[in-house]
Amino acid sequence: MNLKNELFPKPISEFDLRLLRIFKVVVECGGFTAAETVLNVTKSTISVHMGNLESRLGVKLAIRGRQGFSLTEQGRLVYDASLDLFASLNDFAHRMQDLESELSGELSIVCSDQVALSRQLKLPEVIARIAEQAPKVKLAVNSDTIPNTEQSILKGEAHIGIIPDYRSIDGLAYQPCYSETYYLCIGRKHPLFDRPDSRISDDEVQQAVTVHPGVDVNLSGIQQFQTLTLGARAYQFETRTPLILSGLYQGFFPLSYIQSYLDRGEVRLLQPNKRYYNVDHVLVYKDHAKPEPKVKLFLEAFDAVAGHSAA
Repeated sequence: MNLKNELFPKPISEFDLRLLRIFKVVVECGGFTAAETVLNVTKSTISVHMGNLESRLGVKLAIRGRQGFSLTEQGRLVYDASLDLFASLNDFAHRMQDLESELSGELSIVCSDQVALSRQLKLPEVIARIAEQAPKVKLAVNSDTIPNTEQSILKGEAHIGIIPDYRSIDGLAYQPCYSETYYLCIGRKHPLFDRPDSRISDDEVQQAVTVHPGVDVNLSGIQQFQTLTLGARAYQFETRTPLILSGLYQGFFPLSYIQSYLDRGEVRLLQPNKRYYNVDHVLVYKDHAKPEPKVKLFLEAFDAVAGHSAA
């Protein structure tokens, strides 16, 4: 960061941190108006805080006008540096919690899409074992996109991520988790729905418009999509579902998500003997020489439930 050393008083005070937190919210909300609701203060108060921060730094952070809210170059540098600062504070808090002889505090788990529903994951059993082993630990289980999950781990905002295995990032460690089959599905309104698989030609399937997940898939998935006509994109299953139910598209789903729709007859599998691909999932966590105690707690619980030797 190319800001002068004398801009910020040393050490950084609690007041400075408060101003930076307000600045972070304003940037992520895209301006003062949207930040009002999040911060529960008026625009004039936010303006005062922003003015104080700019005065303490000695730089202009943002421009407000008819064109909207935008960061200056210095503002972008301050925002990026504040993200690093808050990530370090989160990491420090996690480490201090882990110093206790008995684990306590929050264990944050982030699942991509609907993987928490997968029976192969056995997440309910893992949660029960964690509660038995560390009753003072409070679980926070959330869902997010794959990139956001990776960033949450890197920034110290979450301990464990559960995502499809499609790439490796420096700073993260990966452990094989489970594999799940994704089948091609169509909705009741689709022209092919009432036709048996034996009477549906490859050309008809290949010409039907297909929804792509919008992220990189493995080789078997690539081979499936290469033969199909792609006409829409939806990463999350819950956003992909309306496209399928419209009768205009076909798309791939795991049984763990789509089974209830199959049971109600709203969706059917299309040529499941050959229209499928397997997706391997991994546990992802921050790469340390020795896993953090809460990460180790989760890994041991998962290994015990999955029947593997403890990590």
